[in-house]
Order: sequence, then C-alpha cells, then structure tokens
Amino acid sequence: MNPKKPTCFVASIEKTLFKKMEKELEEQGFVFSKPQYTEFQAKKKGVVCTLYKSGKITVQGAGKDDFITYYLEPEILKTFSYSYPLQDLDFTPRIGVDEAGKGDFFGPLCVGALYADKKGIQTLIEMGVCDSKKMKDTKICLLAKKIKEQFDYHLIQLNPSKYNELYSKFNNLNSLLAWGHASAIETVSKKTSCKNVIIDQFANESVVLLALKKKNLELDLTQRHRGEEDIIVAGASILARACFVEGIQRLGDTYSTILPKGASKAVIASGKKLVDKYGPNILMELGKLHFKTKEQILN
Repeated sequence: MNPKKPTCFVASIEKTLFKKMEKELEEQGFVFSKPQYTEFQAKKKGVVCTLYKSGKITVQGAGKDDFITYYLEPEILKTFSYSYPLQDLDFTPRIGVDEAGKGDFFGPLCVGALYADKKGIQTLIEMGVCDSKKMKDTKICLLAKKIKEQFDYHLIQLNPSKYNELYSKFNNLNSLLAWGHASAIETVSKKTSCKNVIIDQFANESVVLLALKKKNLELDLTQRHRGEEDIIVAGASILARACFVEGIQRLGDTYSTILPKGASKAVIASGKKLVDKYGPNILMELGKLHFKTKEQILN
C-alpha cells in the first residue's frame, strides 16, 4: 500500500446503505453526533467519519487507513482503489507466502503459498483481500474458501505432534519456519513454473535462502517486513490463518473443548484442565512444547 495517503478521504455511498453503516459503526463503538447537513458524524479514537445527506462521506484521523481498508471498502464501497491504487500495484506474476499459528501455544503451525498473475491480482482486489491480522476469523475462512476455488496454492499444516517432532530436529523456530516456507514454495513453483517469490520476512534473509538451497530451488526471492502489504502475501496470510483457525477447532473438538488462541492466562487455565483430565502427555498432542506456556501449565 502507498504510505502517502491524503489526510482526508472522500467518497460517495448509496443512500440505501445509510442505516446499515450507522448500525455497524455503532457496533464498533463509534460515538454519534449530527452536525448540520449530515446524516451523522461518527467518532472513535483516531477516526472521524462524516456522512452527508447527499451520500458524500469523509474520513479523517490517524486511524483512517485501517478503517477504510478493513471496513469501509470491503463492507460499504465494494471498491479497493484506496487500499490498492492501480498505479502502485505490481502486476508481476509471483508467489506470496505467509504463516499463522507461530505465536499460539495450542493448535497447528500453518504456512500458505499462493500464486497469482495480473488477472489473479485483480481478482484478489475484487474479493477484498487484505492483511488477515485485522480481519475476523469468520470472514477469513470465507475468503480462504473463495481463494482456494480460483487459485494455485499450497498449505503446510503441522499439528502439534508433528510440530514438536520437527522442532526437536531443527531446535530453532526460524529454521522450522524456513523449512515450511521452502516446502510450500517448492510445491507452488513446480505447479506454476513461477520463480518470483515474496515472503513476509521473519528472520535473517540467509535462513530462508539456506532452506531453499537445500531443496535446489533457484528463485528470485524478495523478503520484506510487513510483507502482507503485498496483496498476494495478504492472500497467503488468509489461507494460512484459515488453516490455523480450522485446525485448532478440529483439535479442540477431538477433546470436546475450545482451545484458546495465543499464549494468555486463558490458555494456561485451559491447559491445566486438560492435564488434570488426560495427563501431561496431552500437551504433546495439542500444544507447542518449547513455549514457556508448557511450564506454566505444568507448574
């Protein structure tokens, strides 16, 4: 996304959407007032959204970019020219890669690789694809299903038992992640013959390059921080997150429990209940054992 955005965003919406928008902003915690000539003005920390009776809408504030990208464009405007200006988009066919679950004690580690050409990039924009980190899991899973139907992709899902086995061999999370990225890239690259790859950088560049070298893969690899700003990486992040969400739910269903995400106090409390019921070996099946969370559960 282009970091040089105007200080005030202006657009027009259909009057049939006025009530929908008012209701949804209220649910998001906006506070309303009604200046002259407006349908309403809604304020929240970092965002001031003013809807005029004519249908013109303005958005200002430090938080406007996220508001437009994650709500206004996908839910109301159904266009994405602000989030992904055409003049700033790279339409080079490429593979994007991202992972999910590495910060969660329970559940799998998932890596997603996605290929898109120019037409595919336009389709991703029309779908409303953007960084999964600020989207609700229900929407992520719906988007992932659509992406799978239309694109070449590959997912690596390491459930805890396999994850723990591999971690004991690599003895380093970044090396394990690099192996996962390289494996997903290898599959999609062979399927599409694409050699251009972009990933969300998670370690020193040499870590992934070494993993690719071990697989004899010669690629044009770009590693960048905040890689999800690339729309194909954003699509890969949606695939990986949906894989994680569905994976942790299936694991929980196996033991008739809901496994909390992250590594919070709720995770520790849930872990203690599971250990009381099934014994400490249950953590091998449900959790990532190198996390400090394991010791907090057992102690």
